[in-house]
Amino acid sequence: MAGLYFEEFVAGQVFTHAITRTVTEYDNMSFSCLTMNPQPLHIDRHFAARTEFGQPLVNSLFTLGVMIGISVADTTLGTTIANLGMTDVRFPKPLFQGDTLRVETTVLSVRDSGSRPAAGIVEFRHAAFNQNGVEVATCRRHALMHRRPAGQAA
Repeated sequence: MAGLYFEEFVAGQVFTHAITRTVTEYDNMSFSCLTMNPQPLHIDRHFAARTEFGQPLVNSLFTLGVMIGISVADTTLGTTIANLGMTDVRFPKPLFQGDTLRVETTVLSVRDSGSRPAAGIVEFRHAAFNQNGVEVATCRRHALMHRRPAGQAA
């Protein structure tokens, strides 16, 4: 698996993810419609043009999902049991259609699971930046991670 097992994470570890993603108008419109979000800031270019932003904002939940999704290949692909939650979700600056996201992940903490001896909990901080290096999203995420199977070499 590409993901890391619980024992491979260390507090302070930083991942600068190689995958980047340019967000399109289709992405924003489709996600907003699929999630039943009729907010004109996302789906009405003429409405959005009259706001302080002058253009549609990318749906923040799409931004959150892409930010975490970009991190998966380097961290949890095939080695996570479940997401336990996301906290401290922030969108300090807007993301616009046509912007390109890049993501960094920092391991904040690692601890044994109190209820699952074959698992541990890793706390991540994900941060997304646009093509100009401006932070557009951040969150903390707790993931329940598999330990390396007994007898499997590191």
